[in-house]
Amino acid sequence: MSLAVPALTCDVDLRVRYAETDQMGVVYHANYLAWCEVGRTELIRRCGRSYAEIEKLGVGLAVSDASLRYHGAARYDDLIRVTTTLTDMRSRSMTFDYLITHVERGTKLVTASTTLIGLDHAGRIARLPAELLATLGLADA
Repeated sequence: MSLAVPALTCDVDLRVRYAETDQMGVVYHANYLAWCEVGRTELIRRCGRSYAEIEKLGVGLAVSDASLRYHGAARYDDLIRVTTTLTDMRSRSMTFDYLITHVERGTKLVTASTTLIGLDHAGRIARLPAELLATLGLADA
């Protein structure tokens, strides 16, 4: 059952580093997924709790599904923006959508989505802790 999700969105600006590009100076495709992680962890942090604090609650968050669609390419030293939105919450999973844009050109580079599941210390799927739901504005869930 899906929970009513509050409107949680977070913008993070990043400068493309040389190490994130290939020989042609274009951002290597897997780096967009790493930038999604930056956006996701920052969204949760801005809600008041870090990933490390969530893990201390006894649940790890693991990506169970990821999809990316490439619309354009970023290059070395470009300023990009990762806009992250929490779009779905369930008792054992959460889904985030991402829009990665080139700040100066205003162009869309990537749209993406990831679903994370809660895992206990033994690696079994677990309910997301009530403290995490409260952090995300779902205290009544």
